[in-house]
Amino acid sequence: MHSIAAIVVVASLAFVGTMCDNFFAFAAQLLVTVRERYRRVSVAQAIGVATLVIVAAGVGSALAAIPTRWIGLFAIAPWALAAHAWRHREEPTRDQFRRGALTTFALTLALGGDNLAVWIPLLRASGRVDAIVAVLVFAIWEILFVTSAQALVQHPRVVNWGSAHAKSFVPWIYLGLGVLILVECGTFR
Repeated sequence: MHSIAAIVVVASLAFVGTMCDNFFAFAAQLLVTVRERYRRVSVAQAIGVATLVIVAAGVGSALAAIPTRWIGLFAIAPWALAAHAWRHREEPTRDQFRRGALTTFALTLALGGDNLAVWIPLLRASGRVDAIVAVLVFAIWEILFVTSAQALVQHPRVVNWGSAHAKSFVPWIYLGLGVLILVECGTFR
């Protein structure tokens, strides 16, 4: 069992690191949404993240028969995402023209592959109490995520900057998350 502080730090890094793309996509989604529907769209985004957490926990439980040290080999997933992001960093991003709660939910799930790749081994490597703490940390970050995205859309230039430059730092985040998975799972002990 890890210290609570360590779990909070690791869960925070896992959430923030995997939600960079979701953050700017969600902020862009809010830009094309009428203000009266922000709440509905924000709830849809939060439900999408909750769905990803449930899937990650479920898959992690299904892998209970596999030793935790082997689960660390899933570090290859964020490394593959890093390589993919690096290879495609020069490609233009597609603008989001659709809006609404269902679109936001679907977009959250569509962008959730990296979240699952990191969250599954994180929740599997943790004991039950540690996993609960990690999920609570995810919930706190999700609240901060939604409220800060709502505040950010008041400054569309910031959203545009983030959308333009995220491609430069996202591969490095994925590389770091892969190392974090190996450490958390004790793969090289």
